[in-house]
Amino acid sequence: EDFLTLIFKAMMKDALNSSHPVSSAVQSSEQIEEMFDALSYIKGASLLLMLKHYLSKDVFQAGVEVYLHNHSYGTAQSDDLWDSMNEITNGTLDVKKMMKTWIGHKGFPLVTVVRKGKIISVQQEKFLFRVEPENWTSDASYLWHIPLTYVTNRCNFTHCTNAYLLDQKSGM
Repeated sequence: EDFLTLIFKAMMKDALNSSHPVSSAVQSSEQIEEMFDALSYIKGASLLLMLKHYLSKDVFQAGVEVYLHNHSYGTAQSDDLWDSMNEITNGTLDVKKMMKTWIGHKGFPLVTVVRKGKIISVQQEKFLFRVEPENWTSDASYLWHIPLTYVTNRCNFTHCTNAYLLDQKSGM
């Protein structure tokens, strides 16, 4: 419950146009300090939970083990974790490409789901809680690779979870 409270507080900050990406190039020590704030840590933790749920606990854990083995007693960059996950998925999913959309963009997407009969359509756009004119920048080009999981009436959540990667503005 406490973690959810933290996540929602971070989302409120991240929903403002004055937010910042989890990872970005820095030019000064002040920018480094700005990067290591509660928003970055909480959003980062949420993104790892999202990835673990999408890949499955076992695949995610295997990717972390490969990452720790490959970089023990050394240095690492964020791409190294994604590369380890790609190694475990054997190229069936480009984890690096997917996760770069999450750590490289400020904010998060709003996903709209519409059902018309048996047809389900989904659409994404950047969610903004409040537009701040002094910090306004157009984010119309933002596109996330969103892992969506769902169940149908033919199965229950624990036995038959389906997955869909929304990597375009809209899909079906």
